[in-house]
Amino acid sequence: MIKHIVMWKFKENEEENMKKFLEGLNSLKPIIPEIKYMETGININPKNEYNAILISEFETMEDLEKYKNHPEHIKVSNLCKSIRIDRQAIDYEM
Repeated sequence: MIKHIVMWKFKENEEENMKKFLEGLNSLKPIIPEIKYMETGININPKNEYNAILISEFETMEDLEKYKNHPEHIKVSNLCKSIRIDRQAIDYEM
């Protein structure tokens, strides 16, 4: 099992678009069968640099790549790229 964790820092005044982006990610659960688990969250601690997180699980790295290259994921990702300042990610085997 592969755990895929991503954190984003968004531009100022992009809260509504950030919420749309996270809703878009969550809408992928029933569309992309390779997603075994997914949750998103918005940071509540003002001392932290990053605004939001994705925690997801996939059976294999190949499944993670299918998710990343799925046309619906690419649409959601394009919104994120237009509003983010930074992105950090890690993938590890469980």
